[in-house]
Amino acid sequence: MSSETIVTALFLISAVIAAGVLINAIFPAIYRTADTFGSVSSQADTKMRTDFRIVNTFANATTVKVWVKNVGSARLHTNEINTGDIYVGAPGNFERRSLSGRYTIEENTNSYWDPGETLTITVTDAGDLLPGSGGDVYVAVVLPNGVRRDLTFTRS
Repeated sequence: MSSETIVTALFLISAVIAAGVLINAIFPAIYRTADTFGSVSSQADTKMRTDFRIVNTFANATTVKVWVKNVGSARLHTNEINTGDIYVGAPGNFERRSLSGRYTIEENTNSYWDPGETLTITVTDAGDLLPGSGGDVYVAVVLPNGVRRDLTFTRS
């Protein structure tokens, strides 16, 4: 009778130790997976809440100006905007330029592009890419999270 109790106790102790070893082996993988899903979910949420519209454009022989309004519910820090891109030129003949140093946020009171605020983007070094007067100009604004808007308009 006591031998059965000892054997049962040994089996119970072995099962608890095996469960502990299994948990220690699997827990880091579960933690990494949960962390990955959390990160991807956060990025997707920010991308879904980010939206903007090109509300006005202007181009002459050397300069392109684009006014962009934040119509989403997310606000973007200026550091994020600095890593965005603008593509300018004639359709089929355009080049990428960084947004860094090329924009101002109208009536801004902080370091964020808040919903409802307008971003004025000025590209002064696109003259060799622009068509003659009356030609079409292509503009695409791409934020670092992948949200983009493009427009083709006629140069004045």
